[in-house]
Amino acid sequence: MKKIIVICLFSLPLITIGQTLDRTKAPAPAKAPVIQVASPFQFTLANGLKVFVVKNTKLPRVTATLALDIDGFAEGPIAGVADMSGQLMKRGTVTKSKAVLDEAVEFLGGSLSTSSQTASASSLKNNFPKLFELMSEVVLHPAFNNDELEKVRKQTLSGLESSKDDANTISGNVVKKLVYGAAHPFGELTTSATIKKVTISDVKNFYARYWKPNMGYLVFVGDIEPATAKALAEKNFGNWQKGEIVSQNFPKPALLKTPIVAVIDRPASVQSVVAIAATVELGPGSANVIPGSVMNNILGGGFSGRLFANLREKHGFTYGAYSSLNPNRQVGFFQAGASVRNEKTDSSIQELLHEINIIRNEKVGDTELSRMKNYLAGGFARSLENPATIANFALNVARYKLPADYYQNYLTNLALVNAAKVQEVAKTLLNPTQMYIVVVGNAKQVAKGLEKYGTVKYYDIEGNEMAAPEEPKLTFNFTPEDLMNKVIQGAGGKEAIDKIKDLELKGTASLMGQNLDIAQTRILPGNATMTMSMGGMVMSKQSLVNGNYSVTQQGQEAPITPEIKESLEEATYIVPEVMFLQKGYQLKIIGAEKVDGKDAIDVEVKSPSGKISHRFYDASNYLLLKTAVTQEVPGRGAVTQQQFYKSYKNMDGLNIAAEQVLDLGQIKLNINYTSIKANQGIKVTDLK
Repeated sequence: MKKIIVICLFSLPLITIGQTLDRTKAPAPAKAPVIQVASPFQFTLANGLKVFVVKNTKLPRVTATLALDIDGFAEGPIAGVADMSGQLMKRGTVTKSKAVLDEAVEFLGGSLSTSSQTASASSLKNNFPKLFELMSEVVLHPAFNNDELEKVRKQTLSGLESSKDDANTISGNVVKKLVYGAAHPFGELTTSATIKKVTISDVKNFYARYWKPNMGYLVFVGDIEPATAKALAEKNFGNWQKGEIVSQNFPKPALLKTPIVAVIDRPASVQSVVAIAATVELGPGSANVIPGSVMNNILGGGFSGRLFANLREKHGFTYGAYSSLNPNRQVGFFQAGASVRNEKTDSSIQELLHEINIIRNEKVGDTELSRMKNYLAGGFARSLENPATIANFALNVARYKLPADYYQNYLTNLALVNAAKVQEVAKTLLNPTQMYIVVVGNAKQVAKGLEKYGTVKYYDIEGNEMAAPEEPKLTFNFTPEDLMNKVIQGAGGKEAIDKIKDLELKGTASLMGQNLDIAQTRILPGNATMTMSMGGMVMSKQSLVNGNYSVTQQGQEAPITPEIKESLEEATYIVPEVMFLQKGYQLKIIGAEKVDGKDAIDVEVKSPSGKISHRFYDASNYLLLKTAVTQEVPGRGAVTQQQFYKSYKNMDGLNIAAEQVLDLGQIKLNINYTSIKANQGIKVTDLK
C-alpha cells in the first residue's frame, strides 16, 4: 500500500504539468544573474600610488604592472618622444648598463618590459621580489643614455621607413590625423622628421612630466599575499616623490558637416584599404556603452557581423570586413572598413554605408539580437576565469569613476538591451554625413565615381592635403614591336646580350621578417634554374634544363601547366622581350602611369597560351620597372601579382636589376642580389 501511494504522489505533478505546458511557445528568459565579481585588495601609498592585489594560486607566478592614468600625450614637433622614452627606460639604469640589466632579468627567469606609460615584470613566485626590485630601479632611476637613444632612433626610423609602404599603416595614420585633427594629441603622427628632432633632454623632460606616483596604478596578480605585495610596494616605490598631475582635458575634435572622401594614391597597390571613421560621444561606463557594444558587434564585430556577411560571404570583395567602437574619456571612436580588390572599391564603400544605414534605420531581429547578447554574456563569463580581469575591472572603476557594482550588474544591463535601444544608439553614434571615408589605393583605378559619397580630396601618406595626382601625358609614335627593340637596346643591346653565355645571381630574399637565400643561374640558350633555401634546405626550386620542366615547393612537385611552361621559358632569356618578338607574343601599348614616381609605358603582353600580363617600362630609358599579372584564385577572386625592378647595375654592358620586390598584396618578398657574375664557364651538367 505504501508503494502505491508513493507512485501516485510522483504522478500528480507530471499530470498537472502536462495539462498546463504550451510547447508552441519559447519559455520566457530567466532574469539575468547578478555576477559576484571578487574585489581585489586595495591600498594607496603616501605618495598617491594606488595599488591593487589579486591573489591567484593556480600557478606559482606573479606579475606586477605599473600603469599611468593618462589618455594621451601632446608631443607636438617631437612626436614619438613618448614611445622612445618608454623603450629607453629598460635600456639601462644609473647603476646598470642594458647588458647587465638584461642578464639580471634573464638569470631570474623573468620578463621585464616598459612602454610610454607602463612597466611590467613577471616571474616565478620565488624570484619575484628581486625582479620587482629591478623593475622599480628601471622606473625610478633610468639612465637615459644618449648612445642608447641613438640605437632606438635608428630602429624607429627603420620601422617608419618600412611602414611607408604598408597600406594599413598609412590608412591608420591618415584616419587618425583627419578624424582627430593634427593639433589633437590623438591626431599627432610620428614621422622621420619628428623622430630626428628628439633629444635626450626631451626624453628626460617627458619622464619628469608624466612619470609620477600620484598619476599611476600598481597591480599585482598571481601567487602573492596582499601583505607581501604591500611590503614590496612600500619598499620599492614608497620613496617615489609625488608631483603635479598633468591636465588631460583635450579639445573636442570638430565634426564634419558633410562627408569627405580622402584618397591616398599608391600606384603599386593591388587592393584598396577602405576605412569609414568618425569620433563619437562615448565615455567609459556611459549609458550607451553596453548597447553600443551590442550594436557594433552585430554590425561588424567579427565573423558573424553583417559587414563580414555582406562584403565577404555575399559579394566576395574581401577576406573580411569589420567595425570597432571604442569609448574614451576624451572622445570615443568608430571605424568600419576592409581591404578590397581595386575594382570593387566603389562597391565596397557603398555596401559599408548601406549596412551602417540599415542598422540606424531598421530594428535588428529578435534572433540576431538574442544570439549576440548570449555571445557577449558568454565572453564576459569566461573572462572572469582570468584573475587579470578582476584587476582590470577594479582599475576601470577607479580610473573612470564607475559605480562600484558596475561589473556585478553587467549581465543585468546587457539583458535590458532591446532592438529599440540598439537602433537608438546606432542613430546617436553613427552619422554617415559626419564620417571620413579614407581610401588607400591606386587612385587611377579607384578614384573615379567616389565623388557621390562626398567631397573627394587627396592626401599624402602623412595626411597632408595635396593636389590630385596627374597622369603621365606621353605620346607614342612607335609600334609595340618598336618599343620592344628600344627595351632590348636599353637593357644593353643585342650585341651585349649575345655575349652572355652564362649568368649567375645570388642574394637574399626577405619575407615577413625571415631571410632566405636566393640563386638564379642561366646557361644560354634555353636553361635556367632558380632556388630559394633556408639554412641550406631548399624551400622552392624551378628549372628548365635540357627541355625538362620542373617546379617544386618544399619537396613537392607541382604540375606543369602551359602557363608555367611559358614562365619557365621566359626565365631562360636574360631579356624576355627578345622572346616576345621571336615567339609570336601579342603586344599592345595600353597607356602610361606612374611607377615609383617615374613615367612608365604600360604594355599588355598576351602569350601563345593566352596568359595576359602587363609590363611597365621607364619612358626615359626603357628599363623594366614593373610587371603585373592578374589571376582568378578560388575563394579570393581576382588577385594581382606585381613585381618591381630596381637598382639596375651594369654587368659587361648589360643592365640587370639588383633589387626586386614581389608584391602579392598582403605578402611581399624583397629580393636583393649581392652577387652578379657572367661567363664563368658554367655547364648544363652543373645545374642540379
